[in-house]
Amino acid sequence: MTAQTVFTSERLRRARFAVAAVFCVHGAVTGSFATRIPWIQDHAGVGAGALGLALAFPAIGASLAMPLAGAISHRFGARNALRGLLVLWTLSLTLPSLAPNVYGLCAALFVYGATAGMSDVAMNALGVETENRLGRSIMSGLHGMWSVGALIGSAAGTVAAHLGGDARLHHLIAALALTALGLAACQGVLDLQSAPEEEAPPRFSLPPRSALVIGAIGFCGVFAEGASLDWSAVYLKEELGTSAGLAAASTTAFALTMAVARLAGDRVVDRFGAVRTVRVGGVAATAGGLLVVFAPHVALALAGFGLMGLGVAVVVPLAFAAAGRSGPNPSQAIAGVATITYTSGLIAPSAIGGIADATSLAFSFGLVTLLAFGLVLGAGVLRTGERRTAGAAERGAVEKVR
Repeated sequence: MTAQTVFTSERLRRARFAVAAVFCVHGAVTGSFATRIPWIQDHAGVGAGALGLALAFPAIGASLAMPLAGAISHRFGARNALRGLLVLWTLSLTLPSLAPNVYGLCAALFVYGATAGMSDVAMNALGVETENRLGRSIMSGLHGMWSVGALIGSAAGTVAAHLGGDARLHHLIAALALTALGLAACQGVLDLQSAPEEEAPPRFSLPPRSALVIGAIGFCGVFAEGASLDWSAVYLKEELGTSAGLAAASTTAFALTMAVARLAGDRVVDRFGAVRTVRVGGVAATAGGLLVVFAPHVALALAGFGLMGLGVAVVVPLAFAAAGRSGPNPSQAIAGVATITYTSGLIAPSAIGGIADATSLAFSFGLVTLLAFGLVLGAGVLRTGERRTAGAAERGAVEKVR
């Protein structure tokens, strides 16, 4: 737990915008990388199978490195830790495009994922601290800003790819620009320090039990998200025989509803609470899954994917927020939840494909629907964090500015 410095409302407002900018920069790195994967594949001379293996390394690197974020924040302070880790993340964007072969690509993506995971934990921990002190929900909007950043990065990458630009030059320019923006944003985040008597967290440790329970909710949401993003177009094309263009619209519908719901989610959470919001979202996602599985027409399936995006949008932000309030070490708990959600995002696409090979895509999405219903049943685990937020709101204002 960080030392409890009290901040003015104006200082907290600036900190909220600053951490939102950090989320946007983080997302822009991901969007910049994703659009140039075909160029990186050609440059490294790897086939589809080798590329699939290499693309598992970001999640491996992130899962192994995320537990380090708590110790780094404890030693250097929240702001300095975020500043250093974010710079490592933005600069790591240059590595994959330099890889000469599959081995170099795996190593580059491992570093890319490790820096992504550590900076992700640091910025979410600061987001939770800022939310606690403001006394109202901001985590959904922060993750919405991550989606905005990913969209900006992917749009710039699409232009660069369309112009035939060398990804090494594109990523160098993007990395330098995003590093400068990230450093500027970090100046405004809360400068939180650990209490002198507080024992440093271990470098590596198993996540606390509370994080495992909350992570199960995150697992359900991210599994449904990953399955829908990667398989919705294939589902419409193979199961309903629609055109490739219309099939692609399902991915767009899902992504759009997720982004809109995240940006608007904080007001909903403040009014109805985290538990009720996730429970209603689970109902919407379950209804969407049923529409997908049983839809006789493509329009209903499109609506189903849109409903699923709407339903799972705020699950991960609220899981991180609850984890950050579930024990004395927010970074450690957030790292535990993040590890579970990263793993879910990694296994979802391949699990859907494996189940579909053995049965059918419709059956696979039936299982996704069951996981979505798990949000309805398990939303109560977010209640502890919800009470802590209410308490922060009652504490009110502030005496000292760092």
